[in-house]
Amino acid sequence: MIKDSRWLVAGAAGMLGTDLCDELRRRGADVVAPARDALDVTDESQVAEQVRDVDVVVNCAAWTAVDDAEEQEAEAFTLNAVGPQLLARAARLAGARMVQISTDYVFAGDATRPYPEAAALAPRSAYGRTKGAGEWAVRAECPDHLVVRTAWLYGAHGPCFPKTMARLAAEREELTVVADQVGQPTWTVDLADLVLRLVAADAPAGTYHGTSTGEVSWHGFTQEIVRTLGRDPGMVLPTTAEAFRRPAPRPAYSVLGHDALAAVGVEPIGHWAERWTAAAPVVLEGS
Repeated sequence: MIKDSRWLVAGAAGMLGTDLCDELRRRGADVVAPARDALDVTDESQVAEQVRDVDVVVNCAAWTAVDDAEEQEAEAFTLNAVGPQLLARAARLAGARMVQISTDYVFAGDATRPYPEAAALAPRSAYGRTKGAGEWAVRAECPDHLVVRTAWLYGAHGPCFPKTMARLAAEREELTVVADQVGQPTWTVDLADLVLRLVAADAPAGTYHGTSTGEVSWHGFTQEIVRTLGRDPGMVLPTTAEAFRRPAPRPAYSVLGHDALAAVGVEPIGHWAERWTAAAPVVLEGS
């Protein structure tokens, strides 16, 4: 279903959107990747115009400034909930499949086992609330939808945690990094590939988790980043989230389960460490 199909990617210039468009073109798809001034996802007329005559709509556009959302929740809601609603409605009217990229922040982050896809939402931040509302809107507006939750994204085409740590490691003898928040570092190239595989498999409408397998703390991930750079992982010292308090609470446990993928015969993304080894030369190029 990829080759010769027509895809609209909202947020095409972002870190995930860029890799998704590249993968689509590589596989022979016709990609509509409008610039932000050509597609404001909160403008119903622009959305209707752009979505016309496409087979799949993927929404990578989002308000991702997690801390700012605490003070600007209404603005974040407009982009993270109203935008997906309009895209999903237009997709339904056009007979297109809708793919909504969502987040681990829709959960409280206080679990001790990977969150299943059907776990109750309990966001603790404005960002999580607005993204949860976006999920609800997509399900309500477009029966033919895939909600794909991801977490701890990094990639070559935007600011991300590994690039920041690589820069700091070049400037300092020690790094102090939170060790009591656990998640699944996920490469945008891998997430793009998973989205394409879900659509190609004609996966049933529903919610899926698009993260690497395994789990690690920010501290452990940073140790792997500095090891990649040829530095001693011992330079990375552990600290607590309490010592780095920020306006928006971060989930302590952001590990997502992948049972829904297994149920439809779609392989999850590989282990985070193995995928980091593959990603590092691309992501850290020039760092």
